Amino acid sequence: MKESLLIRFLYRTAPGRLLLKPLVHPRVSRLAGRFLSSGASRWMVPFYVKRHGIDLSGIEVPEGGFASFNAFFTRKRREDPPGALQGRLVSPCDGYLTPVNIGEDTVFHIKHTEFSLTDLLGDRSLAGCFRGGTALIFRLTPADYHRYCYAADGRVLRRRRIPGKLHCVRPVALGTLPVFTQNSREYEVVRTEKFGLLVQMEIGALLVGKIRSRGIQPGHNVVRAGEEKGYFEFGGSTIVLLLREGVWKPRADAGRSRELPVRKGEIFI
Repeated sequence: MKESLLIRFLYRTAPGRLLLKPLVHPRVSRLAGRFLSSGASRWMVPFYVKRHGIDLSGIEVPEGGFASFNAFFTRKRREDPPGALQGRLVSPCDGYLTPVNIGEDTVFHIKHTEFSLTDLLGDRSLAGCFRGGTALIFRLTPADYHRYCYAADGRVLRRRRIPGKLHCVRPVALGTLPVFTQNSREYEVVRTEKFGLLVQMEIGALLVGKIRSRGIQPGHNVVRAGEEKGYFEFGGSTIVLLLREGVWKPRADAGRSRELPVRKGEIFI
């Protein structure tokens, strides 16, 4: 595949690495984002749909079609109102789930990269709150629905954005760079009644740079499970949900596959 050869060139060769630094500069990401949000990019939509076998049934398609590639990529479903999700823990997105136990000195090995929870959060004290708990890692593929929701009812205590550097999340890249400690990421610390403290984090990658999470207004920081939290614009994307000790119970099918397919709003607990 041409795309795979390009990624290998950028990460595995000396000339490619020389080109990589300017490519991941925020200015380049912004320019790419402007193009993908312009009408000049709309021709890409049918090719992308065909290549990834995307089912558009149940999708809100504007009259006249999508105005740009990003308009398509951030498409909305014609969803029914969420069911009885009060007090439940749900999947925040479509994608593939990997649960990871958090030990005192756990180093996470995900797709050939390594990082500590402290590096990921940029907060040693907060990381310590989740020792003995579980990190739920959600990987979104290019074909997945890229809108995400809150995983539980609660009150947002604080929100943090870590700009980072944008790098591709493909496995060949992950074998070369500590992607999760360099990528742009945002997270909220949420106090829930049933599950205690949790963290929900969104991580961007090359050409994402646009994690579109809704803002929390002072005095209006109460959120609900299944309520839309935001969306990713084009690029690989990951969501991390941190739960305290004793909250997560493995799914019955966990032993059959390391990555578990999940759907946005799917009830876990």
